[in-house]
Amino acid sequence: MDTFAFDFIPALEMIGKLTLAALLGAAVGFERESHGQSAGLRTNLMICVGSCLMMMLSLHMEELFWRLDANSIVRIDPGRIASYAISGMGFLGAGAIIKGRGTVRGLTTAAGLWLNTGIGLAIGAGYLLPAIYTTFISLFILYNLRFLKVFVAHDVYTVLTISCISSEKPLTRIRKILGEHPGIDIRFINYSSHLSTDSVTYRIRLRSKEHHPWGKIIGRLTADIPGLKEIAWEESDVP
Repeated sequence: MDTFAFDFIPALEMIGKLTLAALLGAAVGFERESHGQSAGLRTNLMICVGSCLMMMLSLHMEELFWRLDANSIVRIDPGRIASYAISGMGFLGAGAIIKGRGTVRGLTTAAGLWLNTGIGLAIGAGYLLPAIYTTFISLFILYNLRFLKVFVAHDVYTVLTISCISSEKPLTRIRKILGEHPGIDIRFINYSSHLSTDSVTYRIRLRSKEHHPWGKIIGRLTADIPGLKEIAWEESDVP
């Protein structure tokens, strides 16, 4: 009876750690899932449970070989598996990062995966209260600090393309219209001439702040540039 109790309590403790890791990982993953991230509920849950298991395995390896002395050829490092779990998470986190032409997305998701690895390792090591508190902090950041983006104006890089009749030479007028908006900075201008159609095309790389009134600017350009054939703007690479 005593032997059964001795075996049952550690097993129950291990199951409890894995269950807690699943709950905390799912809490972070649910937030990512609700915002359309590919690394969502299931991914974060599995990462947290898996890292918890790795930490428990690290500690169990030390328990298995604690009788070995300094003369043994076996060397046990309980932190080695955990360290490889953290470094290996970099590969999975890199897969969550998507670089667009003007933006890089997925950094928060990658950071969440890395954080969930730490939470799982902490639970596996029996560091339960810090793991729970860290989860609450991360959920507070993810859910409640999004509104700060409204108060921080980010730089946006745009390519404005204008095609018109070559004889009109509208570049001076284009500069004047864009110069009426202090938030717009002309970075450089590419010029190409189409001899067969007697037209020129300007590709103007601009830096501006978010939520700039591009509709109004396009309206001014459309109305004031003579011989205009085509106008377009697109997201540009971040320098």
